[in-house]
Amino acid sequence: MLKEYDCWLQERKVTAKIKVPEVIYAQKGGEVCATAVRELSSGINRLLGFVPKVQKKADLKNSGVFLEFDSYLKPESFSISITENQILICAADDNGLLYGVFRFLFLLAQGKITHGLQINETPASPLRMINHWDNFDGTIERGYAGGSLFYKDGNFDFDNKRIEDYARLLASTGINRLSINNVNVRANAKLLITEKYLREAAKLAAIFRRYGIRLFISINFGAPWSLGKLETADPLDERVFAWWKERASIIYKYIPDLAGFLVKADSEGEPGPFQYERTHADGANMLAKAVKPFGGEIVWRCFVYNCQQDWRDHSFDRARAAYDHFMPLDGAFLENVILQIKFGPYDFQVREPVTPLFGALLKTRHVMELQITQEYTGHQIDLCFLPHVWQDIARFDIVNNENTERKFRIMDLIGKYKEGLSNIEGFASVVNVGLDNNWTGHTLAQANLYGYGRLTWNPQLSAKEIAQEWCALSFGEGETAKKIEDILLNSYPAYEKYNAPFGVCFMVTPNSHYGPNIEGYEFSRWGTYHRADANAIGIDRTPSGTGYTEQYSNENAAIFRDASRCPENLILFFHRLRYDFKMKNGNTLLQNIYDTHFEGYDETFKMAEDWKSLKDSLQKEVYESVLSRFEMQLINAKEWRDQINTYFFRKTGIPDNKNRKIFP
Repeated sequence: MLKEYDCWLQERKVTAKIKVPEVIYAQKGGEVCATAVRELSSGINRLLGFVPKVQKKADLKNSGVFLEFDSYLKPESFSISITENQILICAADDNGLLYGVFRFLFLLAQGKITHGLQINETPASPLRMINHWDNFDGTIERGYAGGSLFYKDGNFDFDNKRIEDYARLLASTGINRLSINNVNVRANAKLLITEKYLREAAKLAAIFRRYGIRLFISINFGAPWSLGKLETADPLDERVFAWWKERASIIYKYIPDLAGFLVKADSEGEPGPFQYERTHADGANMLAKAVKPFGGEIVWRCFVYNCQQDWRDHSFDRARAAYDHFMPLDGAFLENVILQIKFGPYDFQVREPVTPLFGALLKTRHVMELQITQEYTGHQIDLCFLPHVWQDIARFDIVNNENTERKFRIMDLIGKYKEGLSNIEGFASVVNVGLDNNWTGHTLAQANLYGYGRLTWNPQLSAKEIAQEWCALSFGEGETAKKIEDILLNSYPAYEKYNAPFGVCFMVTPNSHYGPNIEGYEFSRWGTYHRADANAIGIDRTPSGTGYTEQYSNENAAIFRDASRCPENLILFFHRLRYDFKMKNGNTLLQNIYDTHFEGYDETFKMAEDWKSLKDSLQKEVYESVLSRFEMQLINAKEWRDQINTYFFRKTGIPDNKNRKIFP
């Protein structure tokens, strides 16, 4: 029976294809190594039903499971070797040993541990980070799975056992960094860097530390005046640097291995260096100097744009903002600054292009920001398997103009910054967990959390491979897992079809971002417009329009600026097209809008029916909770279908050529 709380670490007895020895021989290591030993012992017990003995000293001629250190392996990597009477898990460090143990247990649960098996794995991404948008009052910005794991009523409030279980889940997929508070640092959260709260923060850090996870703290750039006694936060003011230097020394006294600070500055009302006519390099570097003596790093978000736009001004294009702000600063940041860049130029939309900063920044460390929590993809009500789109992002071709004879995909560049190919060091993502018993609100949304960890470890994995793994670990091998895998893999395409058409973006309800509101942002200050009229829709981002296409490398710009070559799932992001524009299937743009929205609803209906067919093979609680989500999703998908189709029918007066019901 599936225990939702256990996610992919289910207690399920399996039949091993080899005889697993009943003794674990473990070399002495640190506390993460001790965690690896405990996880191996308890994992064997939950899967095979016996508790192995643990011994320190061993002769390699003995039968046993050996946990060994090997200095020839790379940091955090591991190897697994299976012989007739031995299982050898090796790593260069404690973290690698823990990851190797979890991979062994995953393979054991899937029946893939066999004699002669040899595995060597190194994480592609040095930085594999989770961002929490948890607030001190216990709410979570864009949280759809209950309250915060960490806070309540303006104070730390957490259950040690639950935090440990959460750390297990994250470490099992290779996560090694975690920020514990919202990037919008307001109210009591500003005091997190004071001694009033650092003692409790240190307790939290101690739990995650045992699982190889180091914490980041989100800070408010204006803290020297909003928290301290200075009248300024000017990064070039020596008093400001001295304030942060002293503050860092206090923080690191409580959390010596703090990974550093996460910063959102000059964005959506947050203070930043622009207030003082300074650059973002000035702001980030000042903080970087303050934390450098302690081994700390600054993760600096590039989500910076004018959120006070006049919708009447067609010359302004929010999509250009990140590149315009940060590309001129390439090489200006200190070594311990990492830029955190959203995967697209907008804001985690269902479909938007990969931002041109990736592949362009060659002198600055940076990571790609994704969003596990389903802000624009259904609030963990609508099923939406996000590795489907993440795989597309990872496979995006980068052609840098300085090296045009070679073409790279993003997934081939992750972690290759020291080879001079790119400075993409990994990933960060806004997480989807809360206090709900199943962690993620929608039980099947656990697959997105699992999938993010696996993708950051190995961006070469496909959505199908990730779905297969998660379903097998969560539901066991068999027909039930296969059907759920098919439902997962069909979910993203269905959601995209009934959402905003062909990359147009932001047809959502303002503020909540759930459900359709086609012109909800059309006259707003946020700079996200589609400008539909009776004849055409979309924004011209070619050289004849805003010129956004020219931020890409020559080869990609040539593709995006040409409507006949532009990927059709992005065509309205880059082009303003008439409704009678002929698409590749021979139908008009308008007819394709009608067709995809009918198809999206129909495919969602089929997913719900497929889920109903599993009623007798699933635990009642799991079956009914997911079914209730499908029932809500069908209502949402119907609203999307009918509102979008009616909107364009009213705009154009052109009917559906298949005579399906469109409400006038």
